[in-house]
Amino acid sequence: MVRFTAVGLRYPSPDGGLGPEALSDLTFTLPEGSFTWLLGTSGAGKSSLLRLLYLAQLPTHGTLEVLGHQVRPDRRDALPALRRRIGVVFQDFRLLPYLSAFDNVALPLRLAGRSEGSLRPDVTEMLRWVGLQGKEMSLPEQLSGGEQQRIAIARAVVTRPALLVADEPTGNLDSHQARRLLALLTQMNRLGTTVVVATHSEDLVAQFPSPSLRLEAGRLVHHG
Repeated sequence: MVRFTAVGLRYPSPDGGLGPEALSDLTFTLPEGSFTWLLGTSGAGKSSLLRLLYLAQLPTHGTLEVLGHQVRPDRRDALPALRRRIGVVFQDFRLLPYLSAFDNVALPLRLAGRSEGSLRPDVTEMLRWVGLQGKEMSLPEQLSGGEQQRIAIARAVVTRPALLVADEPTGNLDSHQARRLLALLTQMNRLGTTVVVATHSEDLVAQFPSPSLRLEAGRLVHHG
């Protein structure tokens, strides 16, 4: 499903060159259908690794394979099709404030060209799955933080992605909402989606034990 081989990442510097390494010499494999925690303190490189996973960033060096395809700078034309098979959940939700819950979840399907008649049952079922039936027409500002995060999950998985990555998805939630959110992600994993969740919460990891990757200063210090 995912394979990193000696992957490194540097971001552009203001002078037009490359800055210091954000990630160094990462080598690991994530099997299809796995659930993996991504651990590390703030600044360890978790978000950078996730950006490589959902193809917002390409490696500076090394070999990256995602969904069975080698990601290469000279084959950027293949990236949009790969990105459509990856769902992303952000800590800050990134919902469009002027769209209802229904329309936020429907957005990826509309961008993919699905007709209104065919997408409506999928969006309705996804909102029911995350426990938001009856709030389809609510705007994000009318919903709690936990409800907004559940909309973000519904939007990420409505396309039935093969890979789902979540960047500190429980960071703005209380413990009850965090457990509820993780229950949704683990259920998605049981349905066959490969899931990677970045977190700084050791309590959640203890409650939902799974294999983990741990980063320190951009280097992989634990995989298992």
